[in-house]
Amino acid sequence: MFAAALLGLGASVTAAVVHHRLLTDPGYASFCDVNATFNCTNAYMSAYGELAGVPTALLGVIYFAAVTLGLALLSRRGTEHAVAFGYLMSLAGLPVVAYLGYASYAMGTWCLVCLVTYLAVFALFATSTAALRSPMSTVVSRLTRELSALARVPSALAAVAVFAVASVAVVRWFPATTVEAAGEEQAAAGTPAIAPLAPAQQQELEKFIAAQQRVPVMVASEGAAVVLVKFNDYMCPPCGQTFAEYKPVLAKWAREYPGKLKFVTKDYPLDPECNQFAPGGSHLASCEAAVAVRLAREKGKAAPMEDWLFANQPTLTPASVKQAVQAIAGVSDFEARYQTTLQLVKGDIAQGNQLQVQGTPTFFMNGIRLPGLRAQFLDAAIALEMKRAGVALK
Repeated sequence: MFAAALLGLGASVTAAVVHHRLLTDPGYASFCDVNATFNCTNAYMSAYGELAGVPTALLGVIYFAAVTLGLALLSRRGTEHAVAFGYLMSLAGLPVVAYLGYASYAMGTWCLVCLVTYLAVFALFATSTAALRSPMSTVVSRLTRELSALARVPSALAAVAVFAVASVAVVRWFPATTVEAAGEEQAAAGTPAIAPLAPAQQQELEKFIAAQQRVPVMVASEGAAVVLVKFNDYMCPPCGQTFAEYKPVLAKWAREYPGKLKFVTKDYPLDPECNQFAPGGSHLASCEAAVAVRLAREKGKAAPMEDWLFANQPTLTPASVKQAVQAIAGVSDFEARYQTTLQLVKGDIAQGNQLQVQGTPTFFMNGIRLPGLRAQFLDAAIALEMKRAGVALK
């Protein structure tokens, strides 16, 4: 049980370090980003990267630290008490890892470090179950009495207090979410505030931007000082995450500096049907989704169509996409126009291949390839480019 707890604690600490680096270092590339399927960055940056506002990696650190501490304290009072504690803690952990495992399955993205924590919880359950000698009906009552007795031991009480203070401190120390709570005026307008970067984060971003090479991305600027291009797949979970997270940033620049920022979405569906460079996978409605948005755009309904696609990512099928574009945009000739419109999608794919796009989302800002930036980093990067282009910022 100790081995399982320490394995989980080590993996959780590693996950927390990676998550912290992703939030604070714009140029950081995680060691566990193997490909689109096994990708820690996509997992941490997804909607499942935190629970109740706390990063899941930190929750893992706190959980396994609590298990380790509990085993250490209770084992001195009898092995059976430690076994009962480990068993009950494993029962508490199993639903959480089951939920996170299902979320990873639904997204089609797995975090290798997270898988180690799942294994640790199952190992804790298996070892404690094998060692449990007391009937279940007495485990809780006996353990409750033992914990009450332990609470009267000063050294044990001090250890628990230190653990509680440390847990609160590490949660508060971890970088805040990128979109802060809106003020009254902003909340009324429906536009959340973007958290500013800390000075050290700003310096890291400036060094990162200065070190990047710029490549030609063939998109007309139409007078904009900054052109942001996103190569997108409507069935890609990180594409949906950035779609939602970047909305306040794009809205802010459109409102405060009209025409100075141009945002362009390019299609790069990871579906072999229309993308010969895509690996085989589960994005088998992404070609239809790309065509649907193009046809909806002709009707002035691209925005609601995109909203629907990202909201229904896990259940998208070619048939559901066709039904949705007819219901949302009134497109009744989808089949007749599909192949012709698909050629335009393939044009974006060809451009993406020339730019060595290998996954989605991939962003280019004035020719600089950007990693998966959080919203506050993107906001600051746009500001840097605006200044570079001579735009006087407020």
